[in-house]
Amino acid sequence: MSLVLNVTLAALLAQSPAPSTAAAAERQGEALAMQVALDRAGFSPGLIDGKMGTNTQRALDAYRKQHGRDPLPSANPLTTYTITDQDVSGPFAPEIPPDLMEQAQLPNLSYTSPLEALAERFHASPQLLKQLNPQATFTSGEQIRVPDVEPFIVPPPRETTGTSGKAEADAETSPPKPDVVVAVSKATSVLTVRDADGQIVFHAPVTTGSEHDPLPLGEWTVTGVHANPVFNYNPELFWDADPSHAKAKLSPGPNNPVGVVWIDLSKEHYGIHGTPEPATVGRSASHGCVRLTNWDAFQLSGLVKPGTRVVFTE
Repeated sequence: MSLVLNVTLAALLAQSPAPSTAAAAERQGEALAMQVALDRAGFSPGLIDGKMGTNTQRALDAYRKQHGRDPLPSANPLTTYTITDQDVSGPFAPEIPPDLMEQAQLPNLSYTSPLEALAERFHASPQLLKQLNPQATFTSGEQIRVPDVEPFIVPPPRETTGTSGKAEADAETSPPKPDVVVAVSKATSVLTVRDADGQIVFHAPVTTGSEHDPLPLGEWTVTGVHANPVFNYNPELFWDADPSHAKAKLSPGPNNPVGVVWIDLSKEHYGIHGTPEPATVGRSASHGCVRLTNWDAFQLSGLVKPGTRVVFTE
């Protein structure tokens, strides 16, 4: 995946029916280039969609504050990717029902299509991939244009062993990690990871609770990091649960309610995790836990370890 496009981004977007004018295509191209530059620098804009929204602006502000300048966008923020047989082989779920008891009946909570899987791999919205590739059918052997970011690969399934949180899975093994501090701001819906010198090594948008399930302010610690967790659904922990619901286990997968990563905290029943709905991160409420895109949650999981400090602030 190393080929760089020899066509300007604005010209490419102008071919799409989405932007109404050449000026709109140019603005979208500039926003997309900035999102890719921020993502590559560790200041995640969340979902890459070609829009200078709140999540992107907060990532840009944080980068400017730390570095005293804007990141340097690549003149070619896209690259080409050849779709493989594995990309289209699935298994894919025909649909993911919104009801959690119905989800519990599914053998896995996988992607619903190659387009959804490829969009998440390149941190993008499916709509953006379709816009960048208006003639694509997203089949094996096809070359498509994608954001030039570190591809996200769903971690392999693991046998479950049980944990104390809402999710369970084998803890990942990893080499020793340096000490960092994770901070989550309720006011800005932002998570930051700082090193021993106080420098931001990772920044990402998050969803942080609601009026019914507020973020538990205070200082906690990581107690475990789990890949591809099973979701232990306990309706007693959800104020809006259907009274007819019972406890259930939901299979792993990127469309699992907690996504592909669960970071367990010392606060009982609380964790930091992924999501099956990346477009909602930073915009909608959660049930008290901290929710990131799957790719950001996975990156965060590589930075923390049992004992890592986690501070939730107003």
